[in-house]
Amino acid sequence: MAIPSPLATALTKAVVLTASQMGYAAMPLIQHQVVDIHPWLTMTQFVDIITIAEMTQGPIAVNSATFVGIQVAGVPGAVIASVGCILPSCVIVMILAYVYYYFRGLTIVRVVLAGMRPAVVAMIASAGISLIILSFYGQRTLPEDMGSIDYISVLIFGGALVILRKWKVNPMYVAEPSAMV
Repeated sequence: MAIPSPLATALTKAVVLTASQMGYAAMPLIQHQVVDIHPWLTMTQFVDIITIAEMTQGPIAVNSATFVGIQVAGVPGAVIASVGCILPSCVIVMILAYVYYYFRGLTIVRVVLAGMRPAVVAMIASAGISLIILSFYGQRTLPEDMGSIDYISVLIFGGALVILRKWKVNPMYVAEPSAMV
């Protein structure tokens, strides 16, 4: 069976984008590929996929790759995208573990790893802000008219944030009722 051209491209992008299994930090990169560069998904579909991937078992990068693969090329797309997401990670992690074990005592290695932390935090924050803007305004960017905010989404977000921070409940107990609204 021949692999469709978009599927081959998706596999290539999945290998590149999720090779490090960055989780939420990879979401802006994946969004850029599947929504902006290749219009395989709309932003709403992408957010729906992220939501489903977050609620299912397993790493979000693998779940997202599987769902994008299904959207692009059906079951073969899901299989290829999942393998393309998992296989490079295994190889790269094994190589990095060997290199880290060999060079772990060097100061430069510690400095480089410490320097990467703020970038990863910024990428995770970017993904969160993108999801909040889409939820509150129904579009990817902040509108010129800030009065077009969805107040129900803001109330749900605020209530969920208070419940999670104050009472430290399981996030699933907050996500399920929020999704029903």
